[in-house]
Amino acid sequence: MDPCPFVRLTVGNLALKIPVASKPARSVVHPSSAPCFCKIKLKNFPLQTSVVPCFPPESQFPDGQVQVPAATFHLSKFDLEKLAGKSLFAGKLYLKISIYTGRRGTTCGVNSGRLLGKVLLPLDLAGTESRVSVFQNGWIAVGKDAKGSSAQFHINVKAEPDPRFVFQFDGEPECSPQVFQIQGNIRQPVFTCKFSFRSNTDRNQRSLQSEPACSRGWLSSFGSERERPLKERKGWSIIVHDLSGSPVAAASMVTPFVASPGSDRVSRSNPGCWLILRPSDNTWKPWGRLEAWRERGANDGLGYRFELVQDGAAAGIVLAESTLSSSKGGKMVIDLGGGAASSSPAGSPKGSGDFGYGLWPYCMYRGFVMAANVEGEGSKCSKPTVEVSVQHVNCTEDAAAFVALSAAVDLSMDACRLFSQKLRKELCQAT
Repeated sequence: MDPCPFVRLTVGNLALKIPVASKPARSVVHPSSAPCFCKIKLKNFPLQTSVVPCFPPESQFPDGQVQVPAATFHLSKFDLEKLAGKSLFAGKLYLKISIYTGRRGTTCGVNSGRLLGKVLLPLDLAGTESRVSVFQNGWIAVGKDAKGSSAQFHINVKAEPDPRFVFQFDGEPECSPQVFQIQGNIRQPVFTCKFSFRSNTDRNQRSLQSEPACSRGWLSSFGSERERPLKERKGWSIIVHDLSGSPVAAASMVTPFVASPGSDRVSRSNPGCWLILRPSDNTWKPWGRLEAWRERGANDGLGYRFELVQDGAAAGIVLAESTLSSSKGGKMVIDLGGGAASSSPAGSPKGSGDFGYGLWPYCMYRGFVMAANVEGEGSKCSKPTVEVSVQHVNCTEDAAAFVALSAAVDLSMDACRLFSQKLRKELCQAT
């Protein structure tokens, strides 16, 4: 089945050169050392903000230097049609960039930065599903001082095809739903899911009978079956099968979600943990590790951290770390070229290191990897939708691993509920 067309619009290679007065006052800081930033807006998409590096007026932009994108917009076919504005009253599409000097943030409710100038770049996204289009790559004059001198703003804006496979659960992951592949108006079943409680009872061993016997012993070796005199949620497992019934991926809760002492929430200092597993040599092998917890304060929500794991490696490669709103949900994104901002409600992925670049010779993930929609706690029914880049799917097991990861993120929203709140009956193990 064909993938869905997507377009990746990136804004990068930002730089700013501000003219210097012929006789600057001693107390004036040279513009090249002053902090600058810009706000980037594309029609109905969320506003994105990025730092703008400053260069001395006489310097040239270092074209040979690898630059991280400052903003990225992911456009589906629906987005492209909407932005095309087929209405007679729709105006031309522009990317709007406002450039500020000074630090980001507000003081007493007033923006700290001073507006230097604005740039409007016209965009024509027709045909970008199949070809790369560069809309701007170079310097643009912005703002003018009393003598008519303009600052110079460097920017690269391009759109490129980014086709993706799209999968959607037909129900809550804990209800063992089917998973469909979506292509336009076509829905084709590709996977089935089996949710269960992992334990040493015969009943639960039968629920995992499609696994190789050795994998069951491997899962139990993590010791999550120990009873603790604490509030906890433990032993959840979901296995993804292909249409022939063969297991092709799994997500197993290997560290219980435990309320911190004197609290009814899972803390960042003691998160719950899932392993995302793939079949290999008649057993399960770990592919990824997902930690999740409940954030405190104004950013109350689901905090998560995902990393790749490999046999014999001392530490994993962090691919994503962010927070999802506990009430509204959001989008869990793995984007290794997303820069300082993301167009998803989840915000940009962040973590240690350089997200896998150069850390392991066999780390092949580049650019957009995957995105999964997660509903908030108030949702009556969560049916996660998963987007996976075509370049990262070479076999059924590749796609299934991301489906299992999205199920683990969705289930973590329930696992990190305050312990004063009740869970759905499907998530409560009968005793």
